[in-house]
Amino acid sequence: MHGGDLVAEVLKTQGVPFLFTLCGGHISPILVGCHNRGIRVIDTRHEATAVFAADAVARLSGRPGVVAVTAGPGLSNTITAVKNAQIAQSPVVLLGGATATLLKGRGALQDIDQMALLGPHVKWAASARRVADLPRLLEQAFLVSQSGTPGPVFLELPLDLLYEEATVRRLYGAAGGGQGLGAQALRLYMDLHLGRMFGGAERAEVGPQIKMQPPNPPDAELRRAAAALDRAQRPLVLIGAQALLDTAAVADLAYAVERLGLPVYLSGGARGLLGRGHLLHMRHQRRAALKEADLVILAGVPCDFRLDYGRHIRSHATYIAANRSHADMH
Repeated sequence: MHGGDLVAEVLKTQGVPFLFTLCGGHISPILVGCHNRGIRVIDTRHEATAVFAADAVARLSGRPGVVAVTAGPGLSNTITAVKNAQIAQSPVVLLGGATATLLKGRGALQDIDQMALLGPHVKWAASARRVADLPRLLEQAFLVSQSGTPGPVFLELPLDLLYEEATVRRLYGAAGGGQGLGAQALRLYMDLHLGRMFGGAERAEVGPQIKMQPPNPPDAELRRAAAALDRAQRPLVLIGAQALLDTAAVADLAYAVERLGLPVYLSGGARGLLGRGHLLHMRHQRRAALKEADLVILAGVPCDFRLDYGRHIRSHATYIAANRSHADMH
């Protein structure tokens, strides 16, 4: 089993139904491995489209969407879509092909500093260096993308980690050679490098599927919120897209809103939660309503420009925020 197969095996174990891509030679072993394992490989016409599609899968399913793109321009084409996923707090796993490890920084085909390019736009970024590390790194990518505040992650996969060792030796020209000291030194260097890269690959193990539990606030905080709600005369609820990240609980959320019987504004991806024409759903005059409310619940809603950074909320109102991102609560 080569590196591309290991990547595909992890994706299968994590329950990935689709791999979005724009095919390229740097990632071909991954695409073939996924196809052979029943993962549907969907080839798009632009890398940004592939990321947007993976983002959509993540938002609709609650599980990370996965995309694989080729090195250099293939990766740079994803930036707008990756940034969109970051802002939307959407768990997307981006796999990026890269030039062979020994050729980095030497003018190889489509070789750029991909870690510096993607780093500011993702929660976590790593570059694989050994075949044996592929399952661990990819499983870490799945874990980080869903932990805390969800978001996109990036794993760089150099070309020589994805093919069979014999193919890689031919790529480096390390299988043959002359008898001079220079040739012998080169073979020794290649053998050491390839030994480190492929060492332990046969013992690489794929772990179980990662299953996340949504975070819950402490009971004491819930009791404080309930007491404040009991005292309120003009409560108001705002629900945003983050409240719907746990897709299995969407129906429970709608039921809870109806049981509370509070007027509610829906924003972003939460639009449609209550269907059409629901009596609790407020659509207009949100700023005026916020100025009149004596208690405001922000459920998965950031205090950004849409709320004038909190200035729309009455200064003496009780403010309750439920958000996975501490930064979005202030």
